[in-house]
Amino acid sequence: MPRISPYEVVLTREEKRVLQETARKYTSPYCDVVRAKIVLLAAEGRDNTEIGERLDLPRQIVSKWRKRFCRERLGGLESRPRRGRPALFPPRGRGGGQGAGV
Repeated sequence: MPRISPYEVVLTREEKRVLQETARKYTSPYCDVVRAKIVLLAAEGRDNTEIGERLDLPRQIVSKWRKRFCRERLGGLESRPRRGRPALFPPRGRGGGQGAGV
């Protein structure tokens, strides 16, 4: 028996437009596309297990994004700062200065 989420997703026209645009845009970051699709499917009345199966995601991840959207709307789908030291990009070469290995 599927679990029923206490977080019912009801979208405004503007939210639906933004989410559909994000989900369709092939230049959008993958995580943004997946989050948009989760919310769009939830708004269609699908449960977390079904959404997870359609998008090949664990039910817990679907539940997390559904909950964050319901609490914070579109802003809740944005990535948050992570703990720890930020990654360096581009990565610095190991053991040599510029021109090492040439």
